[in-house]
Amino acid sequence: MTVFDQLQDIEILREEHLSKHTSFRVGGPAEFFALPKTAEELTILVNICHKENVPLTILGDGTNVLISDSGLRGVVVTTSKMNKIECLGNRRIKAQAGARLAKVAEAACKAEFAGFEFASGIPGTVGGAVCMNAGAYDHDIAEFCESVTMLHVSNIQPITIPGTEMGFAYRKSIIHDNPGELLVLEAIFQLLPGTESDIRTKMRELNNRRRQSQPLEFASAGSTFKRPPGHYAGKLIQDSGLKGFAIGGAMVSEKHAGFVVNADNATAQDIYELIKAVQNRVLVDSGVWLEPEVRIMGFS
Repeated sequence: MTVFDQLQDIEILREEHLSKHTSFRVGGPAEFFALPKTAEELTILVNICHKENVPLTILGDGTNVLISDSGLRGVVVTTSKMNKIECLGNRRIKAQAGARLAKVAEAACKAEFAGFEFASGIPGTVGGAVCMNAGAYDHDIAEFCESVTMLHVSNIQPITIPGTEMGFAYRKSIIHDNPGELLVLEAIFQLLPGTESDIRTKMRELNNRRRQSQPLEFASAGSTFKRPPGHYAGKLIQDSGLKGFAIGGAMVSEKHAGFVVNADNATAQDIYELIKAVQNRVLVDSGVWLEPEVRIMGFS
């Protein structure tokens, strides 16, 4: 019997294959795979892992990660069941860490809260979006984040921090800078006045642009690399002649070179090696090192 067998109210699976829980559709087994439904359940899990020195990984919805074929030891937590969304007064919306951005954008639209349209097509959850300050089409989470409630792993206490103190920058925050120390529980977004028809029209326009420009027909983790200062990752990769370049079943998208996709039953190792090959080729050709936007986990 393990310490986790005592947690009757928290759903925990053994040796769950993470390929079923990542948008790349790759990844080996998690030793323990936990699905807490509330902040209280997540707090209990974190407390036990901290006391027992068990490795803890927060997966979120698995849309911005590459997990090795050997999987992850310890406890992997998905927040997918922590997904409540609540519209508050003064055009504010509160969402738990596991709420999908598309669902938050839809709730905001129906409440006639404008501004969150940019997030309607971003895969992933509020927790991950806050952590990396997700953005698209000239807007990002920082622009609308009023506050974030987080769990501090070291002292197992929830803390609420104003958005202005979250250290938001391009694809980063204080959570991103302190991996494993701060876990998002929920966030409140301050939005703008609007009408449902105008908001929905804008959402359709942005999602049409996304479908036309991105390889949504393949499994991927979205943009693979961060935008380097003064450049665009996709253009650098294209200029290096890497569109369509493949290793195993992984391929640089022919539609948008900034995306590495699972084109033909790729392994995580295929994707990992392709990412490294792209980085090295672009560095040789342009002198620019591409930093992955995707979180890479479980590789030696």
